[in-house]
Amino acid sequence: MALFPLCKTTAGQVRVSRTQLVLYCLLLSLIIYFLRGRRAAVIVHAPRPVSHVLEADDGAERTTDSGEMPSQAPLETPWGAPLVWGDSSDSAGRRAEFAQQGVRTGLLALVVGTYAKFVRRFLQSAETYFLPGQAVTYYILTDNPRSLEPPVKLGPQRQLKVVPIAELPGWQRLAYRRMALIADAIGNPIGGEVEYLFCADVDQVFVETVGQEILGDLVATLHPELYAMPRSAFPYEIEEDSTARVAEDEGDYYYTSELYGGLLSEVHRLARACSRLILRDQANGVAARGLEESYLNRYLINHKPTCVLSPEYSWWDSALSTDVPVQRIVSLGRQCEALDKEKREELRC
Repeated sequence: MALFPLCKTTAGQVRVSRTQLVLYCLLLSLIIYFLRGRRAAVIVHAPRPVSHVLEADDGAERTTDSGEMPSQAPLETPWGAPLVWGDSSDSAGRRAEFAQQGVRTGLLALVVGTYAKFVRRFLQSAETYFLPGQAVTYYILTDNPRSLEPPVKLGPQRQLKVVPIAELPGWQRLAYRRMALIADAIGNPIGGEVEYLFCADVDQVFVETVGQEILGDLVATLHPELYAMPRSAFPYEIEEDSTARVAEDEGDYYYTSELYGGLLSEVHRLARACSRLILRDQANGVAARGLEESYLNRYLINHKPTCVLSPEYSWWDSALSTDVPVQRIVSLGRQCEALDKEKREELRC
C-alpha cells in the first residue's frame, strides 16, 4: 500500500494511504462547498436603525435608498407564477398590463383594541404609496370607529368605509376570528364593490411604491425571515391533530399573514376555508403554532398562489430578515417585538 507524506512533525513525517488522502480531500471539498452555500443562501445583517420608519402621523418616509434587484433573485416560482420584485422589468410589464384595465382594489385591515394607534399612520402611508393614482377603497373593520376621527384626507378615486365589529379583546382571540370577519365583510358590505382585495395587518407602514405589479388571482407574500431558509426551517404546523398540519414532503415557501389578497372571489374562498379549519380545531381543543398564519400556509400549499410577492412587500428589521433592494412595506408590530420596553415607548410602538 503506497504511503504519501502529509505533514512533518517533531516525530518525523506523517504518512497516509492513498484511500485516506482521497477521503481527506473529499471531506475538505464538502466543508468548503457547505460554507460557500450557506453564505450565498442566508444573508444575515446586524439590525439597522428603525427610528426613521416610526415617524409621526403627518407622513411616512422611505427607509432605504433604491438599490438594484439581487442578481440571483428568482423571478418565477417552481410552478410558473411570477415572483414579484417591484423594480424588475417583469413588474413594469405587469403594471402596464393592469393600468389598461381600470380596476378598483380594496385594502382591508382590522383595527381593534390597542391597534387603533396604528390606523392613521397606516392610511396616510397607503395614500402616498399604495397603488398611487388608482381607484382604492379602504375597508377598516373596527370596534372603535372614533379612532378614525377626524377623517383621514383621501385623494381622488379613494374611499374609506368603516365596518363596525364587536370588541375582540386580546390578540389571540383576534387571530382566531380574523378569517371569519374577512369572509363576512366580503359578503357584506364589500359585495361586488371591488375586483381585487388585499388584507393587511394595520401595524404596518407603506414606505415605497406598491403598484399594480401586486395584482393577481391569488397573491401571497414571502416571509422576510424565512425567504432564504431551507424547507426544514419553516415553522409549519406539525401536530397531526391539527387541520393546519403540513407533512414533511409538502411546502415550497413560507408566507407571512401580514399581506395577502387577489381577486375578491379568491380571497373570499381562502377566508372561508381557513375559518372552517380554525373552527374545527377550536372545537377539538387544538391550537396551531402560528395561529392564522399556519392555516394560511396550509391553504396556499393546496391552492398555489398565482402571484408571489418578494420580501420587499413585508419586511422588518431583524438579524434574520433577508436583505432587499427596496423596503416597500414595513411591519412596525413585528419590528417592535425585538425592542425593549423603553425603546418601544420612545418609538410609540
